[in-house]
Amino acid sequence: MAVLVAIVLAVSGASVTSVAAIAAISLKSQIKTVALGTKEQKAAAKTSIDAISGGANILLVGSDTRVGQTEVQAGVADGSRNDVTILIHLSADHTQMTAVSFPRDMMVDVPSCTGTGGATFPAADYQQFNTTLGEGLGCTVATVESITGLTIPYAAEITFDGVISMSNAIGGVDVCVAKPIDDAYSGLQLSAGTHTLLGLQALEFLRTRHGVGDGSDLARISSQQVFLSAMMRKIVSAGTLSSPLKLYGIASAAVKSMTLSTSLSSTTTLVQLGLALKDVGLSNALFVQYPTAVDPRNSNRVVAASADASVLNQDLQTDTKFTLNADSTGRASVTEGSTATGTASGTSSASASAGSGASSSATTPTSTATALPTGITGQSASEETCSVGNG
Repeated sequence: MAVLVAIVLAVSGASVTSVAAIAAISLKSQIKTVALGTKEQKAAAKTSIDAISGGANILLVGSDTRVGQTEVQAGVADGSRNDVTILIHLSADHTQMTAVSFPRDMMVDVPSCTGTGGATFPAADYQQFNTTLGEGLGCTVATVESITGLTIPYAAEITFDGVISMSNAIGGVDVCVAKPIDDAYSGLQLSAGTHTLLGLQALEFLRTRHGVGDGSDLARISSQQVFLSAMMRKIVSAGTLSSPLKLYGIASAAVKSMTLSTSLSSTTTLVQLGLALKDVGLSNALFVQYPTAVDPRNSNRVVAASADASVLNQDLQTDTKFTLNADSTGRASVTEGSTATGTASGTSSASASAGSGASSSATTPTSTATALPTGITGQSASEETCSVGNG
């Protein structure tokens, strides 16, 4: 369903920095908060980002609710699902940021958790991951903690209107499309080439799954990474982070459509986080898809790929610096200038093997970085890639 990855990365890489610059003056009154209730989150509200051992973890969740949304009215309006969930891990030395996307169609075991209004929910086995937000942001956080073995003291939830407002505030994002996109479900139609996407069209691009690659949720994630990488490059090249006026516009657009955990809502914490993120270089901002395999119970769903997931989890837990291998792009993205090889057949999340996209150049490993397994896909923000489309 709906995807909010653009706002997610903008919040982590740009708008949080915006808040760091000026939130103490005029944005604090706009911040909506929710209590997550864990001891770690309560402690985090009193702890400096610099003092966190092993780096900082922030969960960013995109809700598909239509309640209160002015730009998107169509579709299911009841309930709320986490159709986009991205874990941001900032290394302890503030030199690397990793954004891990969790597929909405992944089947997981949900631990007991504290959700909306402090309600307690019992543990439940074999649940679709994107149902966890229906019980509250705290339950999505608890599930990702269970999956990864990490402690996640900070979280934020973002809505549809935020995607549109953010893309407008940035002035649009230049996105490369290798082959035409024709999505009869969302109405998105793009010719091959580079398009400046903003407003509702940016949202449609981030939401489309039938218009990219094999039509799967995993293909959509890699296409979203194309958009997010281009967004980050634009923000940096345009000097946005050094412009108070631009920063305020981005921050204001984001905050109006966000709900922050109480641990993250302090302007002091936002300042610390923004300062910690501002010097992460594009080549050290990595987008990674959580590794999955076909669900043996349902070929239209996926489960964690245990071996690769174990490596990624361990690297995140130990704050290990890593890089992606060559040919690491996902199934719906290719290096700009190369020939797209993605197909438009199939609509299930597991209809093709992970990493089936065309090859791309990997982030150049440093002397202190280890390479992730070849089954883990993604890219750095410095890599110029194209969505494969479905034409």
